[in-house]
Amino acid sequence: MTVTQTSHEPVADAPTAAAGTVVASGGSATAPAPVRSALRGAAPRSDEPASAVVAQHAVRRGRVVVLVTGLSIALVVLAVVAAGIGQLHIPPAEVLGSVLRRLGLDSGAAATHPHTDAALWSIRFPRLVMALLVGAALATGGALMQGVFGNPLADPGVVGVSSGAAVGACTVIVFGWTFLGSWTAATAALVGGLLTTLLVYATARDGGRTQVVTLVLTGVAVNAVAGAALAFLTFLGDTQAREQIVFWQLGSLNGTRWPYVAVVAPLVLLGIVGACLVARRLDLLALGERTARHLGVDVERLRVVCIVLVALLTAAAVAFCGIIAFVGLVVPHLVRMTVGPGHRVLVPASALGGAVLLLCADLVARTAVPYADLPIGMLTALCGGPFFFWLIRRTRRSAGGWA
Repeated sequence: MTVTQTSHEPVADAPTAAAGTVVASGGSATAPAPVRSALRGAAPRSDEPASAVVAQHAVRRGRVVVLVTGLSIALVVLAVVAAGIGQLHIPPAEVLGSVLRRLGLDSGAAATHPHTDAALWSIRFPRLVMALLVGAALATGGALMQGVFGNPLADPGVVGVSSGAAVGACTVIVFGWTFLGSWTAATAALVGGLLTTLLVYATARDGGRTQVVTLVLTGVAVNAVAGAALAFLTFLGDTQAREQIVFWQLGSLNGTRWPYVAVVAPLVLLGIVGACLVARRLDLLALGERTARHLGVDVERLRVVCIVLVALLTAAAVAFCGIIAFVGLVVPHLVRMTVGPGHRVLVPASALGGAVLLLCADLVARTAVPYADLPIGMLTALCGGPFFFWLIRRTRRSAGGWA
């Protein structure tokens, strides 16, 4: 089949593939008219007047502004409130005053307790920043995975990065390795997550291409093997090692320090910037692989880049905090339901939403039980599990069954 014959196929297919999908501009100038219309953000309809399309875009832009503004305000308010809550209560005015003084501005309320600045800058602020970074990383990774797989039920765990990180960290815990001091477990988790993801991709690749179904099935198999490895490590470890393995898998931000944040922050920022750069091509991929190729997208390269970014984001997130479930599943789907599936908005909004969600979950983990620190992964699973069940039923009803 020649290029001339296939170049007109998107004319019939694009409206169906792009129905309800916001797709970014960036296609070639010779793309068919319905595809060009879809790339501008709306599925083309012959009976839809231009004024209706304009109104639809205005409503969507309004939703985006409201969502981003609301999340930004919630993030700032939660950060100030969370920084002041704890065994040492610090009023919000003193929290802001401490920040302003660190910035060289001699203004704001003065600290009423001699240990206020030490509690904020040595314990609470590092934990808050880590919560923001981890939440943003997991949510961004989930948005990428759902875009690559074309399925809102996908999350970063599909490619085995979380289970690989768990095996790496638990191996260090059981055998008591300390060749990098207190950084040994985190480094092993980071390396284990990246290596597991590369193994999944290399195993699923055949003939220079990787099918989504093969990638998912390979990830399921690798996750099963990693689960068996974790069970074997738990069997080998003593009582103390078993307790550490259990709590690491439940996830916690307790004990976060600035050096840990300094390691995670560059990796997360690099991953988020990379996700924003591939957002346009993910929108084109939503039209279907054949249509995306006709518009100049190297689908296989895009898939590789996205998987590497997901591995980087997730491995950095779980390296110091353990496994935190369902953030990458819940947040992108909620954002998509609010502002649509366009990845140019979905990716940064998911990062912001993930930061807000994990900051809120960490606040509950620190304050729900007096003088105790609940595992944050347990809280996100308690919230995400019912949501996942509802999402499955909703997807089944909208699809008319699983057949």
